[in-house]
Amino acid sequence: MLSILAVVALSVASLWSVLGLLAVFGSTRRRATPKGSGGAGVSVLKPLCGADANLEANLESFFAQDHRDFELLFGVTDAEDPALLAVARVRARHPSVKCRVIVHAGVGALNPKVDNLLGLLPHAQNDLVLVSDSNVRAPSHYVRELAEIYARERPGLITNLFCGSAERSFGAALESVELCGFCAAGVALPTSLGDPLLVGKSALFSRQRFDELGGFQRLCHVLAEDFVMGKTFAHAGDRIRIAPTVLENVVGELSLAASFARRLRWSMLRFRLRPVAAALEPLTSPIALLPLGWTLLGPWVLAWALAALLVRDVGGWLALRGPQRVWLPLLLGPLRDLLALAVWVVAPLKHHVSWRGKRFRLGAGTLLYPHPAR
Repeated sequence: MLSILAVVALSVASLWSVLGLLAVFGSTRRRATPKGSGGAGVSVLKPLCGADANLEANLESFFAQDHRDFELLFGVTDAEDPALLAVARVRARHPSVKCRVIVHAGVGALNPKVDNLLGLLPHAQNDLVLVSDSNVRAPSHYVRELAEIYARERPGLITNLFCGSAERSFGAALESVELCGFCAAGVALPTSLGDPLLVGKSALFSRQRFDELGGFQRLCHVLAEDFVMGKTFAHAGDRIRIAPTVLENVVGELSLAASFARRLRWSMLRFRLRPVAAALEPLTSPIALLPLGWTLLGPWVLAWALAALLVRDVGGWLALRGPQRVWLPLLLGPLRDLLALAVWVVAPLKHHVSWRGKRFRLGAGTLLYPHPAR
């Protein structure tokens, strides 16, 4: 019986690693849009909250977009937010780019990002809206490519895969390995199989269509607003499309404790959104399966685990980032699995989450409940 269980577990892990990598390659190797072929105007919504060392360079990549018709809208809910200084400096270097800064009080949504977006959206002049996080850095053709895909295919929503980049600490390096391996495969594979998963780093959609589906008001009080948004489009019969351009998620400096806390929050979301899939996550971890695999393969299970890690982590890294610093997933893949296993054990026991300076109780479907001040 144990041998049968080992065969099933190792087969599932191997299949997940291989199919996940194929899905990542398939999503990012599609034909890019030729430059200068048009596309509708796009309003880029950038909800900001605080400033890190990379913010100015991240924002500058959006001022350098080559789309013929786009506007940038930056939103804050605090007039003293330090992110405004970074916006002002970049804006001064690109006076020809249409750009507005919206300082607003929010509408009372418990999700701080959604609260910011609800204050930004009324100021958008275009029907096509692109939501983009502040830690994203994009190549110059990014906005144009999304507009062209929308004009050509009319999907409900277009998103992008992303890789960790500019890591300057041990915790940040682990984060980049996680994003290029487990996270990329976890988004690309189900999406390619018709069960789309949206991560809110990049989301282009028709404002009119989204309003018909309930708009951001549907997302006010859930933490996983990106997941719910993707499912809202999918359940309405609209297709979710992954564009070929890979974005950079600039991680910079990140302590090991901060990396663990972020992974824990993500794991808590997965347990509340898809508890069965979350409970089976160790099947994606070669390191977690070593004891069981030993009963079947003996010491040869070490070779199997190494091969699976190479496919998932190194393969994903090469697909999204190329050979630059490829030694990181080679060295840190096993440690990433051990950390993920620790997070997996703790996540079901946690009921509260802290995000953007606020503390909430997390309910089913990632519904947020305010945590009373003591």
